[in-house]
Amino acid sequence: MREMMGSILGDMGCEVFLADGAEEALAQVKHQDFTVIFLDLKLFGMNGIDLCRAIRGLKPLTILYAMTGWAGLFEIEECREAGFDDFFTKPIKLDALVQAVEAAFEKHERWTRKTALI
Repeated sequence: MREMMGSILGDMGCEVFLADGAEEALAQVKHQDFTVIFLDLKLFGMNGIDLCRAIRGLKPLTILYAMTGWAGLFEIEECREAGFDDFFTKPIKLDALVQAVEAAFEKHERWTRKTALI
């Protein structure tokens, strides 16, 4: 799934970074700014909810999307409380993925423009 999404997003012209687990993802976030991040809720190390909270603390303007094949394990409310911007169940349809990425870039641009004015 990770490789497929990376390929699709790369074909859209996005610069894509992939991580094998939560710790690797967090290390990448600490050293680089990202516009949008898709996080699986079931990860090696910490789960996606805890990783979202950590990323949100470091990079509050990053758009974070939760995705899972185990919708029954993680409630949508918990995802919102953790700071996710949206929630997707796998498999994610290609058109939904494209729309989410486009919306994320638009939202990020609005937020960064507002903070530049402050």
